[in-house]
Amino acid sequence: MADVTNLRSPAEAGLSKLFETARQSFASETAIAREEAFRFFEATGLPSRRVEAFKYTDLRAAINEAAPPAEAPSLDAAKAAVAQARGFSGIEAARLTFVNGHLVRELSDLDRIPAGVTVVPLNDALSQGDDALTQLAPVPQARENPVYQLNTAFLADGAVIRVAAGAKPAQPIHLRFVGTGSTPFSTATRVLVQLGEGAEFSLLESHEGPDGLTCQPNDALDVVVGPKAAFRHTRLNIEGDAAIALSTLSLKVEAEGQVETVNLVTGAVLSRHQIYVHVAGDDTNVVVNGAAMLRKGQLADSTLLADHAAVGGVGREQFKWIIDGDATGVFQGKIIVRQVAQKTDGKMKSDCLLLTDEGQMMNKPELEIFADDVACGHGATCGAPDEDLLFYLMARGLPRATAESLLVQAFVGEAVETVTHEGARAALIGEIEAWLKARG
Repeated sequence: MADVTNLRSPAEAGLSKLFETARQSFASETAIAREEAFRFFEATGLPSRRVEAFKYTDLRAAINEAAPPAEAPSLDAAKAAVAQARGFSGIEAARLTFVNGHLVRELSDLDRIPAGVTVVPLNDALSQGDDALTQLAPVPQARENPVYQLNTAFLADGAVIRVAAGAKPAQPIHLRFVGTGSTPFSTATRVLVQLGEGAEFSLLESHEGPDGLTCQPNDALDVVVGPKAAFRHTRLNIEGDAAIALSTLSLKVEAEGQVETVNLVTGAVLSRHQIYVHVAGDDTNVVVNGAAMLRKGQLADSTLLADHAAVGGVGREQFKWIIDGDATGVFQGKIIVRQVAQKTDGKMKSDCLLLTDEGQMMNKPELEIFADDVACGHGATCGAPDEDLLFYLMARGLPRATAESLLVQAFVGEAVETVTHEGARAALIGEIEAWLKARG
């Protein structure tokens, strides 16, 4: 039988050429297996509908050309871009500013990092052979993902953040990612966060750029939550309308660790946020929430894998979708409960509000349970705004558009009300209100 050779798409062929060029500039690094990562990607290619995990988000069809890795912008260009940035702008935080995927030290607060926290730019960590880099890619399943491996292959910048055991800094760190320019580009950043035993730490993350900017960001955040530590993470995607934004969050949670992560999406023509959770220790508590507000042909994909491999873990996952016009939402969630993970309590829910008949929502929740003493469940709903509730509000003098906006705010608010940081929660609510105002 003759061998079958898969034809490479123009984007895949372009990525191979870009990697061959880029590899000449890579330093001799042992912590990042770039060659291995790219060979993995070459073997799989850009995932299409034939790949079950990408059934509803066909990257092979969406990415027609491989955008070249972005060069570091000039300081003046970076300042101009940051001046327009709004994500979490009113919050007191130590900021690490990335423009076109490159850390801009002059626009970052490296000299006022909170006590108990250390930040090392990723390029410095690589050149110094930082021991923390052994914690990169803490979730095994993430390493089997072509998007994540593509990030590894082209990794250009990022940071290593350590939170000392017992440290509880009052001020969060804000990862501020801003895009600018007039020509297409791609980015690949990686941030590693390590929390020592008993530490508590809040991280804000915003991604944005102007409409019309053709960019392909591929960002990854690796987090190791130590025993009895608490990690709180609030993420905001307000990318421009021409961005194809890919992102991965991988979390390893040790005994009695706590996690709270929330992601709000209103930007990008296509986005995919991948979340990998590995519950490695007993008696953890993990909350993973998300919300997307979409219109004008946007597609947003949230894909979650929660792997419980220890006793007594509590997991709560809640995702809210607002679909307007001909937009498409995608939720894929899978909870795995290993045989050792007795007394796991996991609940996963995806709810969608369709504001028009043209919109689409794809829900695919799954459970894979090998233990016999668990309480796990999942559910998904999809429908139009409740006409009875609209009538109730309109009967009290509200115009239909105002009544509908109130329902939407209440609906989405369930996903963001879990944010502990008051300023971050207010910022998300502000973005929800801005989206509704723009909708009219």
